[in-house]
Amino acid sequence: SDLREKEIEKYLIQEVEKIGGLCKKWVSPGSSGEPDRIVILPWNRIYFVELKAPEGELSPIQEYRIEELKNLGVRVRVLSSKKLVDWFISEVS
Repeated sequence: SDLREKEIEKYLIQEVEKIGGLCKKWVSPGSSGEPDRIVILPWNRIYFVELKAPEGELSPIQEYRIEELKNLGVRVRVLSSKKLVDWFISEVS
């Protein structure tokens, strides 16, 4: 549900800020299916993050956008629970 996704997003923002990073909303007018957030961490470490509710699935356009970014060597993560946010934070901190 949208509510669960918003909770996970809020948690991600809070946890990224705790480790000294920024978690910016990513809006790309005219381009649908882009990831929700850009996480910017010290030392030029940048991740695009798609947030999903635990039972949520990527749409075909979201899958396409993620592949498009990954093909350019961009780091992309799909996070669908607070536990996955914790795992991401431990990976990058």
